[in-house]
Amino acid sequence: MAAALDNLRGGGVVFGPSGSFEEEDEEDSPAVLLSVLVQHGQVGLCFYDSQDSSLHYMPDTPDNQELHLLVRVIQEVSPHVIITSAKQERSMTLFLQQLGSNPHYRPEVVTYPYVDFGLEVSKQRLLSANLPFLPACISERDKLSYLSSCISFDSSLMLRAVGALLKCLDRRRVGVELEDSSVGVPILQFHAYTLKGMVYIDRDTYSVLQIFKSELHPSVYKLHSAEKEGLSLYGILNRCKCKFGSKLLRQWFLQPTQDLKVLKRRQEVIRFFTSPQNSDSLRTLQSSLRNIRNIPTLLRRMTLSLTKVTDWQSLYKTVYSAVCIRDTARHLPQSIQLFRDISEGFSDDLNYITSLISRVVDFEASLADNRFTVKPNVDPAIDEKKRRMMGLSDFLTDVARRELEHLDARIPSCCVIYIPVIGFLLSVPRLPSMVEKKDFEMEGLDFLFLSDDRLHYRSQRTRELNEFLGDLHCDIRDMEMAVMAHLQSAVLERSDSLCKVLDLAAELDCLMAMSSASQEYNYTSPKLASNRKITITQGRHPLLELCSPVFVANSFHSSESEGRVKIITGPNSSGKSIYLKQVGLIVFMALIGSDVPAKEAEIGLVDGIFTCMQSRESVSVGLSTFMIDLNQMAQALNSSTGNSLVLIDEFGKGTNTNPTVTTNIIKS
Repeated sequence: MAAALDNLRGGGVVFGPSGSFEEEDEEDSPAVLLSVLVQHGQVGLCFYDSQDSSLHYMPDTPDNQELHLLVRVIQEVSPHVIITSAKQERSMTLFLQQLGSNPHYRPEVVTYPYVDFGLEVSKQRLLSANLPFLPACISERDKLSYLSSCISFDSSLMLRAVGALLKCLDRRRVGVELEDSSVGVPILQFHAYTLKGMVYIDRDTYSVLQIFKSELHPSVYKLHSAEKEGLSLYGILNRCKCKFGSKLLRQWFLQPTQDLKVLKRRQEVIRFFTSPQNSDSLRTLQSSLRNIRNIPTLLRRMTLSLTKVTDWQSLYKTVYSAVCIRDTARHLPQSIQLFRDISEGFSDDLNYITSLISRVVDFEASLADNRFTVKPNVDPAIDEKKRRMMGLSDFLTDVARRELEHLDARIPSCCVIYIPVIGFLLSVPRLPSMVEKKDFEMEGLDFLFLSDDRLHYRSQRTRELNEFLGDLHCDIRDMEMAVMAHLQSAVLERSDSLCKVLDLAAELDCLMAMSSASQEYNYTSPKLASNRKITITQGRHPLLELCSPVFVANSFHSSESEGRVKIITGPNSSGKSIYLKQVGLIVFMALIGSDVPAKEAEIGLVDGIFTCMQSRESVSVGLSTFMIDLNQMAQALNSSTGNSLVLIDEFGKGTNTNPTVTTNIIKS
């Protein structure tokens, strides 16, 4: 993230010491104010451009811990002001710290109390905003209906960021500084914002195409804790062996790309592993990927000195498996970029960490004692103290025999014990005559406590033992903790090498998962092109073909010469909707780098997939079924371009009770 932030440059604006921006090239330089909220791995943001008084919003989107997505947005937008919540996650705090240390680009950062990012407060601010394009007499209900067609009310983080942005605009009076205080900052238009190279897909499209589908546990007590993926495209392609592979694959699904370089990088790996002669390499790598653990969490625990025995075991397995992955990758074709990155990126630091941990940590003893234990021959001082501890039993038996000679004749036996922290003590059985505390007193002995009908004393000999031998147990433990601290420092010095392991291993896991699915379901690698042509020969629906014993393949051709608008008519239950979804899914799969269910396919890079196919429950959103259909159509018409794929299925069917022939439209 730091490297990406270093590339940022402020354009047309110079930021003064107070954080305010000053004019550089133009007398009235346009201002861009960006509002962002990060929660639970999701980013919601919007920004206002004073040049055309437009508000741009990006639906809630998943991002990683380094906030790479947010970095890309700031690189593209170059905001003068960044608005965020005073109550923020650690990832956002680190991001702002690194942004503040960038000498080339330092936007003003404004923090508002968390309450200003409230959902209901934000909705009210949006309803009260100055929207000149709406009639002055419009009711609040009609305004809400209209706004729901302009901006996605499903993205709660983005909507809350809009509320904070509107507050900042009102306070700063951006563009209306000389106007009367009753005049609000105008918003002339709303635009859905998509990063360059990313494909826009809204929540309805993900649901309609069944790209994701969560199934709840039948027990009411596990409704939220035991969700699992149902029959969905993600479900059949996710064959990842490690948790981070599954997480990255979901991120790919949520951020399909138009970047040909990225897509071809993925395709060449999938093409390699779908070849039958490479099945042994596939199995070897997948067995190693099973042992990859959460490296960032392990490193964070080390920095806080909270490392457990199981953490050391997980780290050792992870690094050892990473070395195995690297050694395997070095025997694979280095013409494939990912294999070359693994061969070079998995440095010799991994061998050093592996050998160091195996040489220092005694895992068997550590698990038995539930604490960090050092192997023999690591530290001579520790070995000496452990030898004393091992020979302590016979020595203490001899000391107890001598002590018994000087005790009261009524005492039948005694023993000398060692208790960590307390030290060496003389333990004798409690006699029947010893009832009161005064009965416990013995000449030459200091009574300490009674436990399990045994009296514990400190004698002259036990004091000498404490001085001579010391607190062996605590000494050994302290010395082993010092060794662990040195080991932690050695590992943390090489944390960059460990972080590379996770990123490349997760990418490899995703691509091998998709290649396994491609082999099993007989997919083919699509040809990707930068034109607006989509050709699918004998395409199949990737989900329906798994559920239906008979599936008839269908082709699809769309180009400038063959027409880019397709109208499909026919009776009910003839497969029109499945055909539309099949085209959408095949195009989507190509845009994440996957193979597709078709004999042949040539996919032009679309910039968005829009659907108007299925109405959500009107009760949950407070709108009529027809109004929801209109909103979906408005979203498609307002946001799509000449390079978008639009799928329309029986538009307006919510108002037609007796359809006989239905119409479906594909526009590509």
